[in-house]
Amino acid sequence: MGYAFAVSACIGCGMIFTYNPVYVPSLDVNGNREPVCPSCFEWRQNWREENGLEREPLHPDAYEPCPEEELGY
Repeated sequence: MGYAFAVSACIGCGMIFTYNPVYVPSLDVNGNREPVCPSCFEWRQNWREENGLEREPLHPDAYEPCPEEELGY
């Protein structure tokens, strides 16, 4: 048994970060799922609250490695 994580740039700020590819929050950009870093996710949640919207849920493992079995390969 092993663990996996993904590494890429945040769609919001461009910062390189690691995340769980199954649970990371993301935005749809031209039909592609693009990951959002913790800082940009929090910024978005604050914006939502300021505009009367509910906070979006964040999976507790969103920024942690995942068991390789979760990848579905």
